[in-house]
Parts: sequence; C-alpha cells; structure tokens
Amino acid sequence: MLEVRNIFKTFNPGTINEKHALNGISLTMNDGDFITVIGGNGAGKSTLLNAIAGAWSIDSGEIVIDGENITHLPEHKRAAYIGRVFQDPMMGTAATMQIDENMALAARRGKKRTLSSGITKKERESYREQLKVLDLGLEDRLTAKVGLLSGGQRQALTMLMAVLNRPKLLLLDEHTAALDPKTAANVLALSDRFISESKLTALMVTHNMKDAIAHGNRLIMMNAGKIILDISGEDKKKLTVDDLLAEFTKASGQEFASDRALLS
Repeated sequence: MLEVRNIFKTFNPGTINEKHALNGISLTMNDGDFITVIGGNGAGKSTLLNAIAGAWSIDSGEIVIDGENITHLPEHKRAAYIGRVFQDPMMGTAATMQIDENMALAARRGKKRTLSSGITKKERESYREQLKVLDLGLEDRLTAKVGLLSGGQRQALTMLMAVLNRPKLLLLDEHTAALDPKTAANVLALSDRFISESKLTALMVTHNMKDAIAHGNRLIMMNAGKIILDISGEDKKKLTVDDLLAEFTKASGQEFASDRALLS
C-alpha cells in the first residue's frame, strides 16, 4: 500500500544549520499494516510523515501509494489518498465551524465539488450515527462550534473525520501526546478500533515506548534519519521496553537518549 524508496531530506542545506533529516529511508507497507514509529528527538519520525503527506518536498527518492507515484503531488491533492491526525488537537478541525460542517468537509475530501451548498438531512443523520461511535454525546451537538470542545473531544472527532472515507493510508503523528493519560488511552482505543474495523493501513509516530509495543503489528525505530530497527509478528509481541532499549543500543552503537520516551 505504501512504498517509500530511498528518500532524502535536508533542511537549510549549505548553511551552519544544515540538518540531514532523512538519509535514504526505504519502507514498504503491505495493505493492512499498522506500523508504530519510535525514536529520539531529531530521529526523523515526523519528517518522514510530513514527507509522505506532502507537507515538505523531498530532495530525492520516490513515494508510492497503492501503485500511484505521488512524489510530486502537492499536499492538497494527496488528501484523496491520506487521512491524518496531528499532535495538536486544534489542527485537524475548523474551530469556527459546526461539528456537522467539519464532518461534511471530511466526507467530501478529495471529491469533486458541485454548486450545491449546505448539508442535506440524509447527510446530517449519517453524521449523527457515526458520531455515536465516539460515545461522547457529540451526536446531540451537531450545530455546536468545534472550538467549544475539549482537546480530547476534538481529537476524537479528528480521528473520526480522518477515517470517514477509508483513506488508503492513515498517518497518526503523536496524536495523543497533548492529551492527559486517560483521554490519550481513549483516543488510542478509538484508533485501534477504526484501523481494525476498516482494515486500514496506518503509520503511527509515538514518543511512548509502551504504546509503540502495544499497538500495531510492526514497529520501526529511527535514528539520525534512518530506520535502524524493524520488528514485526511474534518478535514484536514479546518485546519489552528493556528489550527495545537494548536493541536500539545494539543497532545504533549508542544509548537511547530521549527523556520524553523513557519517562512516558
């Protein structure tokens, strides 16, 4: 479903602030894979997701989704293929628009627009039923402005909007990092449910080693813009945080230095 072929990305080339963020990354995801991505600060995790989403152009290499080369497609055209949930709950929705209006935007993502305006009664009923899955009572607040919701409610809504049209690829960029532990656990449970029920292909960046081990069928660890670990199947199921730290040291030749990950 996804092929990342030898991609490179350097920020501020030729300056004192030059940073080689991606150094020849190659990654193949099969249809239905759910990969968690872990790594220290500056490892290239979010840069990889941004490159796939088209937020940043790459210096070289190719990105292919479901056989379609999207390397040179702008970000807005990749929306037909990709669903995304950001770390900041404020980024995935339009705060000044109503819940049903946000749902309508998500439902029409990547589709041809017509001259008709507004939301039909049938669409509104459909959104109401879909919102019930969140178990947050939002189905009874369709006309409420999204900016009035809590961070957890907003992130759950963003999650639902991201999978509404069953994207070919779902990108989750530390999407629970800004939430309290209980809310984060609820959003992760929703993520698992949506990915499993819709058989989605998903890539989740996380700073939490326990979450990286507990979720998905495959785990990759990045360091200095490269993939240094790729573990799946039974090997992943048996992993502990100590195992992961040991594997990182073995593969990279250095100790894992991310307080944020170790303290989570």
